[in-house]
Formats: sequence, C-alpha cells, structure tokens
Amino acid sequence: MSVSLIVLIVPHRPLSPLMWSRLTIVLIVPYRPHRPSSCADFTDLDLSHCLVGTSLYVRLLLYTRSNPDCGRELNHHRPASQPLFNLSRPTVFVVHGYRPTGAPPIWIDHLVHLLLEQRDMNVIVVDWNKGAANLNYFIAVSYTREAAHNLTGFIATMQEGGASLSAVHLIGVSLGAHLAGYVGANLDGRIGRITGLDPAGPMFTSATAEERLDPSDATFVDVLHTDMNSFGLQGAHGHIDFYANGGADQPGCPKTIFAGKSYFVCDHQRSVFLYLCALNRSCSLTGYPCASYADFLQGRCLQCETFRPASCPLLGYDLTPWRETLLRLGQTKVFFSTTAAPPYSKLNYRVDMVTWNQYLRWGVVYIRLHSGRNFTEVRIDQKRLRFEQYTSTRLLAQFDEDLPQVQKISMRINTGNVIGPRYKIRLLRIRFTPLERPERPLMCRYDIIMEENMEVAFRPLPCGSHLTP
Repeated sequence: MSVSLIVLIVPHRPLSPLMWSRLTIVLIVPYRPHRPSSCADFTDLDLSHCLVGTSLYVRLLLYTRSNPDCGRELNHHRPASQPLFNLSRPTVFVVHGYRPTGAPPIWIDHLVHLLLEQRDMNVIVVDWNKGAANLNYFIAVSYTREAAHNLTGFIATMQEGGASLSAVHLIGVSLGAHLAGYVGANLDGRIGRITGLDPAGPMFTSATAEERLDPSDATFVDVLHTDMNSFGLQGAHGHIDFYANGGADQPGCPKTIFAGKSYFVCDHQRSVFLYLCALNRSCSLTGYPCASYADFLQGRCLQCETFRPASCPLLGYDLTPWRETLLRLGQTKVFFSTTAAPPYSKLNYRVDMVTWNQYLRWGVVYIRLHSGRNFTEVRIDQKRLRFEQYTSTRLLAQFDEDLPQVQKISMRINTGNVIGPRYKIRLLRIRFTPLERPERPLMCRYDIIMEENMEVAFRPLPCGSHLTP
C-alpha cells in the first residue's frame, strides 16, 4: 500500500486570511514502478488472519530470468500452459515455513534473484501462507503433509511433461524443510536435491526418519543448522550437515527476551541470511569435518585430505566438487564460525607452536595481526593450554577481519599469574597457515622468548627462511 505525504510550505511571518488562502500545499505521491496485472505476488496476510486461522491453499509462483520480478502463477494440473515454464531447465522450489504473523518472508525476493544468478533455471516459490499462517503452530504442522501431497502431484505432472526428477531441487526453510522431505519421500527419494535451512525442531525432536527430513528423501540432502537449542532440529539429517557456530546461539543475536521479536527469530532466521550470503559470494563459509564444535575450535579438525583435490566443503548452491565424496561417506558433519554481521566470514589460521620452557605453565593465548594502522585480534580460550618442554601445540585462530598483508604479529600468553616472578616461555617455532587462502604464504618465526602475561611483537618470516630447530 502506498502512503502519500502532505507538505505545507509556511512562511516565517504571520499570515493574513488572504495569504492563508494562497498557501501552497504539495501532495507528494511516491513513485511505484508499473507492475503488469498478470504478476502474482506472494499471499500477504496479517495477524487477524492468524488469529482466526487459515485453511491450506497452495499457490505456485514461477520466476525465470525473463520475469525475475514478476511471478506468474502456475496451474497445478497444466503447468505447460505457462509459456515461461521451460521443463527442460532445472527447477528449484523454495518452500517457506511457519508464518505466525501472515506477512511474506522478508528474504523471498532476494533468494529468488540470487538463485536466478546461479544458472538459467525455473524458480518456483511454493506459497502456502494460507495454512502456514496460523497462531496455532500445530495446525500449520498438520498441513505440511497435505501441502506435500499437492506439490508431489505437481512434480509428477512435470515429469510426465518431460522434466527430469534429477533436475529438481527443493529448498525448505524451517517447517518447509520437512515439507520438502515429505515430497521427496513421496517420490521415493528420486529428486535431485533437498536443501534444509534450519529444519524446524518443535514437534519433530522425537520424529522418526519417515516423519522428518532425512537423507533418503533425495539423491542428495544438505542441511544448515543455526538454532538447534530452540526452533531448529538437533542432530544430523542430510548427507552433509553444516553447523554454523555449532548450530546454535548465533553471534549478534539477542540473548535476552527483552529484545522482543528478534530474540525469538534471529538465530533461526540466520540460516537464510547465511545461505543468501553464500549465494551472492560476498562470504566464503568453509565447513570442516569434525565430531563436535568444541573439537573444531580446539584445532583438532582442520584437515581436508578426504576431499582432495577440492577444499573442505563450502556452504552454498554448488556442492558439485564434494557431492560424490559425501555420498560415499554417507553422513558428514562440518563446522564453521561466523562474525555477527555480513559478510559473516572469519579469517582462519592454523597456528602450530613448539614450546621449550623450563617450567610447566598453563594459559590462554592472545594473537594480534597488524597491517599498517589496522589490526585484528583473537583470544583463544576454549581451554587453558599447556606449555612445557618441547611440546607441539595446534590452535585455531579465527579473526573477524581479513588483513591480506600481515606486517607484524603480536602475542601474549596469559597465565593468570599476578604475584611472584614472571616465568619465561620459549617458542622454538610458530607457524601460521591461512586455511581458506592457499595462495597466501605461510608465516613463521623462530626462537622467541616471551614472558608470561607480557606481549611480544615480531615480524613474520617466510617459512623455510630459517632452519627448523
């Protein structure tokens, strides 16, 4: 709905009745680009609809590179009647989840545009807002099977018209992830791919594989977790499961209920924003295979040999470089960390140290990278580290900012010792390996004498420029 603005142009001195009659009134009407009447918009409801309750009604809105801003509603039984729908192209279905306010998802248009940038495809938004928009979440859950049956019939009609099931990809958000799984199961797991963005947890925590998204629902299933301790589903449910920041409690999201609506939706919705970021290539989010997020943070899972010659898997649309390996492995869990705001990527270094100090010390490590006047710092405190004679230690250092040319490194080992003498810690070698930037050189330094709780700065050297002790 457009809103007009009335502006009164009033002079600084008092007005006579005659002058008031000549007062200029300007009506400013905002410009709205012309939209053809044939455009079909996502169903826009409000809270009153949710309070009363809505019954299921599924609409299929088609977008292509010929109509990226103007959805065309498809006939469920005669999809070929829409000339823009080319069955020889790949087709991606976008399936939203529970809509407690009835408003369209704020991310839907952005996701459609980014998908169309990936390749020439059909993007079909599955609009089941009538059904998902209910104050009672359990009613929305009950409609997922019926909506899946509806969508299954449409895809079967596509197949009869010549479409290949292997070229069908369903992207399901929250409750929509399970809906997508039901569609895949109805088609005996023969569709090409299902992507689940933080599959819904409530009502599914004790569900069997047949009652939720599961790897058998498609030839390939990838899942992103961001809110497993609240609205998201715990566990592993795809051929690959990405766990952002361990899959729960996303940085930058409110920690108290006083933040209002954001407290409830931020972590859960972050899955969509991370996926959007990966699609537009403004962030590169590499997942490292590991048993747990704690092990990942402690630097125990930074190898990618399993996927060579490819890197470790990257979150996003194109998982082709890793697909066959992941299918062979069965189910793989990968972890990554993000910053609090876009572009979300952290700069990850593997830090390998060899210590040679006379006395055993325990502490946490602070590392700062410098480039000119700019710097970025990390505190590595997942656990207190042990420093003793000829001990090799591997750390994961995750920096919020990317400094392409590191000119200086400063370090401090904080042992918490505030009384008594300061003990010395000797580093025979320290090496920094950029994990996601293989084109950048490794940085090393040799034979550094440090005092506990005191910062020491040094200029990094190319590794190999000094004989390794």
